[in-house]
Amino acid sequence: MSLDTAGIRYPWAEAPENGTAIEVADGILWIRMPLPMTLNHVNIYALDEGDSWTLIDCGVYSKTSVALWEPLLAGALGGKPVGRVILTHHHPDHVGMAGWFKARFGAEIATTRTAFLMTRMLILDEQTEATPELIAFWKSAGMDPEILDKRRQERPFNFSDICHPLPVGYTRIQQGDVIRAGGRDWDIHIGHGHAPEHLTMWSRDDDLILSGDQILPSISPNIGVHPTEPDADPLGEWMESCERLRLLVNENQLVLGGHKLPFTGAPTRMRQLLDNHHGALRRLRDHLQTPRTAADCFPPLFKRRIDGGTYGLALVEAVAHLNHLHQTGEVTRERREDEAWLWQMRG
Repeated sequence: MSLDTAGIRYPWAEAPENGTAIEVADGILWIRMPLPMTLNHVNIYALDEGDSWTLIDCGVYSKTSVALWEPLLAGALGGKPVGRVILTHHHPDHVGMAGWFKARFGAEIATTRTAFLMTRMLILDEQTEATPELIAFWKSAGMDPEILDKRRQERPFNFSDICHPLPVGYTRIQQGDVIRAGGRDWDIHIGHGHAPEHLTMWSRDDDLILSGDQILPSISPNIGVHPTEPDADPLGEWMESCERLRLLVNENQLVLGGHKLPFTGAPTRMRQLLDNHHGALRRLRDHLQTPRTAADCFPPLFKRRIDGGTYGLALVEAVAHLNHLHQTGEVTRERREDEAWLWQMRG
C-alpha cells in the first residue's frame, strides 16, 4: 500500500513493528527501534554485505533495545554479525548502540570526524547537575522562571544515560568519499544545521538516498543552538545545505531517513524544508518590531502550543532563528537585568 501527499509518495503506509524488518530495496532492511522521548522511534537500515551487515545508525542503548536486537540478529538478520556501523550524525538516538556492536562483534565504526569526536566527548561528559554555562544559556534565552528553577534542581540529561561506552578508533568519512556498502557505491555528501558534519549517502547504482535526519518527511529536523557554541548560526548552515543538496535530488529517489516513513518526491520535500524556515523568519521579523526574548518567540515560530516535552527543543530553535537574523545584521540585542537577551529589528 502506498500513500500520496502533495507530490510526496510513501511506498509503505506503515513502519515495521519495533524489532522487526521490512526489505525496502534489494539487500536493504528497514528496522525501527523505540525511543524514550517525544519523537518515539528511530529508523535503522541494515545493508547486506554477504557474510555480515552494515548498519546505518543504531538507536539508543537500553535494556529494551538489547532485548529487541537479540531476536532480530538471530532472525531477520540471519545470525550474521554486524561488521560495520555507519553513523550519520552524533545524536544519541543514532549512536547509542554503536559501542555495543563494537564490543559484541568488533564492528567497525565509520562516521565523520566531528560526529565521532562529539559522540565520544558527550558520552564521557557526565554531569550530575546543570553547569553554570547551561544555566547562563537558559537565562540568556529568557527561559520561563518556573522551568528554570525546576531544571536547576534536576539531574540534566547525559548521553551516557542512553549510549553504550564508545572506545577510541573509527574510520573517517568525509565529503566526496565513495563508500561500498550493500552491493552499491554511495557518494557521500555532508550537510550541516541539524548536526555538524552530518553525512548522507547517495547510491550510484539505483535511486536511493540514506539521509539520516538531513532530509525527513512530514517533520522538520530540529535546528538548535546549544551552550557549547551559543553564538552559532546553524540555521544559516541548514539552509545552505538544503540549497546544495536539492541540486542532487530527483522525483524517483527513495529517501530512507532517520524518522517517519521512506518516501519519494524529494524535490518537493527539499523546497518545503527551505520554505518552512523562510516563512518562520518572515513571521519572526514582524514579531521583533517589539523587543522579545527567545522564549517570547514561540508563537510566530511554531504556531502551536509548546509544552514540557517540547519546550527545550523549541527554545534552542528559537535562539537559532534569532542568531541567524543577528548574524545577517537584521536585529540587535541587548541584555535585560535578568541576563536575558532582548532582540529587536533594526530601525
